[in-house]
Amino acid sequence: METKPDVIVIGSGVGGGATARRLAENGVNVLILERGDWVPREQDNWSVSSVFFEKKYTAHDTWLDAKGEAFRPSIYYNVGGCTKFYGASLIRFREKDFDDLLHVEGLSPAWPYRYKDIEPYYQEAEEIFNVHGDDTDDPSAPWRSQAYPYPAMATEPVVAKMAKSMREYGARTSALPLGLNHFEGGNCIRCKTCDGFPCRVGAKSEAETALIQPALATGRVTLSTNTLVQRLLLSEDGKQVTGVEVMRSGKVEVLTAKLIVVACGAINSAALLLRSACAQAPDGVANSSGVVGRNYMAHNQTALMGLSLKENDTVFQKTLQMNEFYFGADDYSFPLGHAQMLGKLQGGMLSANVPYLPKIVGVTMAKHSIDWIAFTEDLPDPNNRVLWKDGKVQLDIRRNNLKPHKVLVKKLASLIRLSGYPVVLTKPLLKHSTSHQCGTVKFGNDPATSALDQYCRSHDQDNLFVIDASFMPSSAAVNPALTIAANAFRAADHMLKKDFGIDVTKQPAEAKAKALIYGAAVRR
Repeated sequence: METKPDVIVIGSGVGGGATARRLAENGVNVLILERGDWVPREQDNWSVSSVFFEKKYTAHDTWLDAKGEAFRPSIYYNVGGCTKFYGASLIRFREKDFDDLLHVEGLSPAWPYRYKDIEPYYQEAEEIFNVHGDDTDDPSAPWRSQAYPYPAMATEPVVAKMAKSMREYGARTSALPLGLNHFEGGNCIRCKTCDGFPCRVGAKSEAETALIQPALATGRVTLSTNTLVQRLLLSEDGKQVTGVEVMRSGKVEVLTAKLIVVACGAINSAALLLRSACAQAPDGVANSSGVVGRNYMAHNQTALMGLSLKENDTVFQKTLQMNEFYFGADDYSFPLGHAQMLGKLQGGMLSANVPYLPKIVGVTMAKHSIDWIAFTEDLPDPNNRVLWKDGKVQLDIRRNNLKPHKVLVKKLASLIRLSGYPVVLTKPLLKHSTSHQCGTVKFGNDPATSALDQYCRSHDQDNLFVIDASFMPSSAAVNPALTIAANAFRAADHMLKKDFGIDVTKQPAEAKAKALIYGAAVRR
């Protein structure tokens, strides 16, 4: 970058990418710092062996669990962050998720803004991510100002038969909202390698393709890869971030900008703020409230595999969701959660994750299976913490709200059996979970109980923002990616108006439409 950046964004995932794109498209110069590199488009992108056995793309970090025992987390450091490997599910939180919501084991607290305040940004995010959907049969769906940008992805016969059967037994399914380039001129080939794989043809709408590439194309964004941010430096009075200390090319540098945006993911953002502790902020930057690193959430998750004597020849399986019991059931008055289909499991994926399972057995099971995953909201608990200990991240976590999750899994398993799959295997995905991480730098109106205001600006340092999943005071029960993007656009609009005097609400509608079309053209 020839000129000094106006904003430094730390992290190129969905929060950082959405912020950078929004600022750059409105004339602001941005420097993005990414600790990893680009994920190459190569044959190994779609190799079960490379992705699941060798873990070629997984970071080589060592973290500590609640007992202090070391483990390798399923985390990714690359341009686009973890969305390079997500399953492209882009779902809005339900309208009630923004209010106080009572669960059997406690309260999911209200947000400082409501659904109506983020709804326009949800709409923009769906357009930018090319979301395909139809919520006609979703009993929990929130209201929307416009229809989905694209119609729902077509459902293959085996999956359609299951949907019909589930409806007969009292559980409606609906189209799972998916961000894919599956339209005229798009390049999605409807393969079985969305979940867990990077897309070799770039057809999956994720942070790199939908946000970083269009941001770079504006000419106002510089991306510095293989750049590790070590700590944030504060002014003498502790009210400003005056520098970002980085390690790149084996050298320590200090970078500066008017505004600093931390967007490393809920775990690593909290870790960065904590390890930036200094005389002015002895408990960590942005942490006078003591909440940084606390209230870690990552959803209670269980994968379900229904087995039948008949082979399942489905290729693109991930097209349905089931929210019939999102807020409860006739026999259970508390929220239960959300279920969605998984991408079609392949044999090697099973044997990679189940010790001692012979590969041939895994292959046979995968040919005869239909695959789901269930999510139940976990509740914010200040004792569930991300810590910085002895130079390592520690996840000091104890699961909660598991009772309704067990009820949801039991209901879903029963529906799968009734649909023609007499054997249902379940695998809880709870230990060392980093999928759907959120909540560690929560926002709120009271500086005594929150780290950020409703626009994700630090209460303590007024030129510091944290814009990723960290801000969430609750986790709802669906994938957080679309909410992270929508919230980032909202926070960036506030930043543009207050810090740069640019009011995007006064821009003509044609300008916004042009930006969307331009971004789509860049991606192609």
